[in-house]
Parts: sequence; C-alpha cells; structure tokens
Amino acid sequence: MPNVRVLFVCVHNSARSQMAEALLNHIAGDKFEAESAGLEAGTLNPLAVEAMKEMGIDISKKQTRKVFDIYLGDKIFSYVITVCDEASAERCPIFPGITKRLHWSFPDPEQLVGSHEEKLRETIAIRNQIQIRIEAWIRETVGPIHVN
Repeated sequence: MPNVRVLFVCVHNSARSQMAEALLNHIAGDKFEAESAGLEAGTLNPLAVEAMKEMGIDISKKQTRKVFDIYLGDKIFSYVITVCDEASAERCPIFPGITKRLHWSFPDPEQLVGSHEEKLRETIAIRNQIQIRIEAWIRETVGPIHVN
C-alpha cells in the first residue's frame, strides 16, 4: 500500500509546517509521506531548526515553499493540514482529488517575544504540541504504531 501523502501548510513555511512535516516523517515515515508549504514563502526560522535539532532531527537544509507552487504541480495529497490561525487557513487553496482538509491551530514562533532562551523554550513547547497532535492523529488514521 502506498504511503498516505500529507501537506502541512502555515503562513510562511518557516516553522510550524516545517516541524510538522519533519515530525510526521520521523514518527511514521513508513506510513505517511509529508511535505510542507506556506501561503507565502518565508525564511526558515532558526528557532524551529534548534527545537528540532534538540530532538535529533535536522531541518537546517530545508527550503521554504509556496503552497500555490505545490498546488500547480501534479501531486495529489490525501490530507492538507493547516497549522496556522483560522483566518490564514481560509486562504489555503482547495486541492484537486480526494483531499481531506484539517485545521490544527498552533502559536506562531515568529510572534514570540523575550530572550533567545525564552523564545527557544516556547518554540520547543509548540513543537511538543505539534508532536502530540500528530501522534494522536496517526492513531486515529492508521491505528496504533510504535512512537520513538
């Protein structure tokens, strides 16, 4: 059976969608194939890179991409999951094919204030929220799996 294709979308593809893509591929890459994009292409957030590196996942070489570039491609996704606020999620295009749209709202690491350490701690907390949601969704979608 081919992997279930999932596209995570946020505003700039700089943190939340990048972390969600990496987490799903890390946790259940044998069942899912995740990609990510933004409503607009931004710059990869160094805090997201640090938060993922802290758990042994390197996203430092990832490039940000625009969702409309993916939309114009020939890929079919089983799920398009927005991980930004509700208003931004409304701007996500409707993908062709049998695509289920889900919306999981997480805080934007780009909006965090404080020292580098405080912002990193909050980004790690957001990463952990995303991981918990992904693990629950995997169980809902394909049943129990071994999670590292």
